[in-house]
Amino acid sequence: MAAVWAPVVGHLLLLALLPLTSSSHMVFDLGGHVYRTGEFHVTLLIGDPAKPYFLHVDTASNLTSLDCNKGSKVPHPVYRPAPNKLVPRKHLLCNAIHQDVGEPEKPHKTVCNYEIHYLDGSWSHGVLIHDKFTFPSGSTKPDIAFGCGYNQGGSHETVTGVDGMLGLGRGSIDLVSQLKNNKIITKNVFAHCLSSKGGGYLSIGDENVLSSPANWVPMAPSTDRNHNYYSPGPATLHLDTKPIGTTPMEVIFDSGSTYTHLPEGPHAQLVAALKASLSKSLKEVRDPSRLHPCWKGPGGFKSLDDLKKEFKSVMSLKFHSGATMIIPPEKYIIVTGHGNACFGMLGRTDIGDMCIIGDITMQDQLVIYDNEQGRLGWRSSQCDKKPKSKSAIFSRI
Repeated sequence: MAAVWAPVVGHLLLLALLPLTSSSHMVFDLGGHVYRTGEFHVTLLIGDPAKPYFLHVDTASNLTSLDCNKGSKVPHPVYRPAPNKLVPRKHLLCNAIHQDVGEPEKPHKTVCNYEIHYLDGSWSHGVLIHDKFTFPSGSTKPDIAFGCGYNQGGSHETVTGVDGMLGLGRGSIDLVSQLKNNKIITKNVFAHCLSSKGGGYLSIGDENVLSSPANWVPMAPSTDRNHNYYSPGPATLHLDTKPIGTTPMEVIFDSGSTYTHLPEGPHAQLVAALKASLSKSLKEVRDPSRLHPCWKGPGGFKSLDDLKKEFKSVMSLKFHSGATMIIPPEKYIIVTGHGNACFGMLGRTDIGDMCIIGDITMQDQLVIYDNEQGRLGWRSSQCDKKPKSKSAIFSRI
């Protein structure tokens, strides 16, 4: 799945949860790959008895959810909630979700139904439930509220091989907020590191990342209840020294999007400028991936090293705060399975002035979300190497 248009604001409204006291942070291995699978996921154990599920890491979704449609093709047996796991319609959490997504309540319903429309044009209908999550320590089994989707569809991107979504959005019922409420962690802080080789790691509750050298910027305040995303604020886009467009774009960090999305106007200007910078030895071709444009080199492209020989231009996002995000070719071009180099940024007509930074651009960077101090950070990192910490509990399910 891609970015979620589903912020949940207001007070922390949770189901009764277990009074756990551990404050060790957790580090999860990530599976997935930008091109091969189009996503990065964690494996979580849900239910009692606990069963494994692959959850797509999504920083633009507040609601963790599983695909509960019995006809869905998912990696594991479809989750089936017991009747006593359904959240009632009159629960405060249910009321908050309906308000946040702008959906009127359904008074004839006894359970908490939801209808969420995602930023990429997809949607999901489901019911709110709660069940036990087993975390790496084994003894930590809190009740966590999450969605059980029974009907979903429509998307600009195709993600397969996952059972649901891990909601890490900037809300009140995202997983990290619930873990803090359970005293499993003490700080609402998390970070992800997506490797260009595939995999990587997700760290939750680690205070050590807050002192890491990084490009730190304040989180932009929410200006609309439907725009409560992780944003480092407005920025201008550049290709080498050439500015692209004249209007700053509102940048969003969205690990639920495979690719980076730009408004159609700046996207067209960027493609034209990029084409003008390329060697005449590259031939524009069509690729089965449906990405566009794509190029074939004299000897084809087999690796990122081949890519760097032909693509020299560096993009950058210059933020009003003074920080700059450098985007080298390997973070905007993908080498496909057919030996082509394809542009990994999509043009959109339905996102206004937003620039949605997806997985391709966040590769090989430690991206830090500090909800305690309201700031975001990023720095280059070897994401195939997990951090060392005595207090960390590692998950290698």
